[in-house]
Amino acid sequence: MTGFLLFIAAVLLVSIKQINQYEKGVKFMLGKYVGIMEPGWRLVVPIFQSYQKVDIRVRAVDVPDQEAITKDNISVRVNAVIYYKVSNSEKAIIEVENFLFAVSQLAQTTMRNVVGEVDLDQLLSSRDQIAEKIRAIVDKASDAWGIEVQSVELKDVTLPEEMKRVIGKQAEAEREKRAVIIKASGEVIAAENIAKAASILSGHDGALHLRTLHTLNDLSSDQSNTVIFATPIEVLRAFEKFGKKD
Repeated sequence: MTGFLLFIAAVLLVSIKQINQYEKGVKFMLGKYVGIMEPGWRLVVPIFQSYQKVDIRVRAVDVPDQEAITKDNISVRVNAVIYYKVSNSEKAIIEVENFLFAVSQLAQTTMRNVVGEVDLDQLLSSRDQIAEKIRAIVDKASDAWGIEVQSVELKDVTLPEEMKRVIGKQAEAEREKRAVIIKASGEVIAAENIAKAASILSGHDGALHLRTLHTLNDLSSDQSNTVIFATPIEVLRAFEKFGKKD
């Protein structure tokens, strides 16, 4: 009797399985799916029953560098990270042999295909939109495996060295173009202001003389300056008026 009780106790101890809070257990009876085991201690009868644990936490999986050709025939290397979790433990075990490997391969293929649909400028300037497109495609394709893809992030886009040099030259040319435009705009504004000042000064007797005296006063503050002064015609005319009055 004692031996039988010990045997029962041993069977019970072997049959008790622990499912953690972040896991689900997929249970089989004689090889046939019978249900999901929730977190806690669960009984799994040896020989007759079996189970597989499934981690239902969000996974961050690095997608290796992929060689791809853009729509405008530029060769690039792209890598990404994909965030997903198991939403249906039953499907993740029954519908696909290894969902971890399957999702990684699907993400690599999808990333190459999507990159091939856009040109280089779009790839560099619209990463978020491209990443969302990859996420939507992978999520839809993996739905049959019980996988929910939450997000995809493009980490890096590597260009060939010759393409980097071309882009650098284009950027430098664009900067020079903007500098020329800004300089030309400044010269136009300066010319307009000078024309306005000349118009105002020429319209008032003695105004140019006063401006000249003001400039001389500013120059006199620095003793190292040597000033060659050309008398404006307006000053001579002012002296002529004084002479006529006498």
